Amino acid sequence: MRKIITSLLLYFFISSSFAQKKEIPTLQILTSGTKTSLRGLSVVSDAIVWVSGSNGTIGKTTDGGKNWKWFTVKGFENMEFRDIEAFDATTAVIINSSDKDPAYILRTVDGGQSWKVVYENKTKGMFLDAMEFWNEQAGIVIGDPIDKKFFVTRTFDGGQTWQDVPVEHRPVADSGEACFAASGTNVRALDNDEAVFVSGGVKSSVFIRDTKAPLPILQGAETTGANSIAVWNRYKKKGGNQLVVVGGDFQKPESDSLNCFYSINRGKTWKAPKTPPHGYRSCVEYLADKILVSCGLNGVDYSTDNANTWKWISKESFNTCRIAKLGRTVYLAGNNGKVGKLVYKYATRKSK
Repeated sequence: MRKIITSLLLYFFISSSFAQKKEIPTLQILTSGTKTSLRGLSVVSDAIVWVSGSNGTIGKTTDGGKNWKWFTVKGFENMEFRDIEAFDATTAVIINSSDKDPAYILRTVDGGQSWKVVYENKTKGMFLDAMEFWNEQAGIVIGDPIDKKFFVTRTFDGGQTWQDVPVEHRPVADSGEACFAASGTNVRALDNDEAVFVSGGVKSSVFIRDTKAPLPILQGAETTGANSIAVWNRYKKKGGNQLVVVGGDFQKPESDSLNCFYSINRGKTWKAPKTPPHGYRSCVEYLADKILVSCGLNGVDYSTDNANTWKWISKESFNTCRIAKLGRTVYLAGNNGKVGKLVYKYATRKSK
């Protein structure tokens, strides 16, 4: 209960501090040069950050990015770990994304020094895309369709064990429809009981809740569709969720055609921004009410009006961006082991 109350207080503090200034930040590069493409990012606090990527690579900082420890998961040196969920400086869960190997979920309780396989699935065609946790116990992993149905598995003990959702309860996929393992953010908690995710592909791009609804985002090719969804007002029990979806065509990183849409009614209807993000975007994150950051191959955009207009604040390439669960620092991760953070000139408090 104490953790829940603390999280709620921080949630409202962060919302208030961002909303008061609506300051446009700058970008600071913290580290780069490691031979890995980082797509997994979990920001526990202002100081504790975990990243995951290709070549079995995991990275961690406990001092706000000043120093980094890099690990190669033994036995998984050729794996792509495209999403990670960390709970503190010692405990984290990772998923691998590959259609050539079994699907694996691994967990560490010693800060990344060793990893235990907690889930293995040898079904042909398995490809895990993203992971989301409601809290330190309940989580979900989604994967590409198997026999025309999206794969879904759940945990209720912090990732120690996983239970596959029965096939009859999994969402049906259209021909050529799949999810993008681009940033670990195409599945999100909608509220305390429900998750939503988005897809893309040749024939459709959809918003998937209890039923499927079409998205107006770019579609028509295997490289097009929705890559990420962000949710605000999660703590409201009924109605009012603000949602933002980004994507586009990752083979055309400069194109801003149909790459972003937002909803203020839980996804019933969608609106296009007046000024969209300035290219394909693989990730979007709410920082506070109406304030968002989005990143992609050609840079980073920032919005202070609930995604209606976006300002191009950096041309540095990143795959994913997340705000601290317990704090307000925003980190980004990308190719070549690059990690950055947003810096506010008039910051109201120091990182701890």
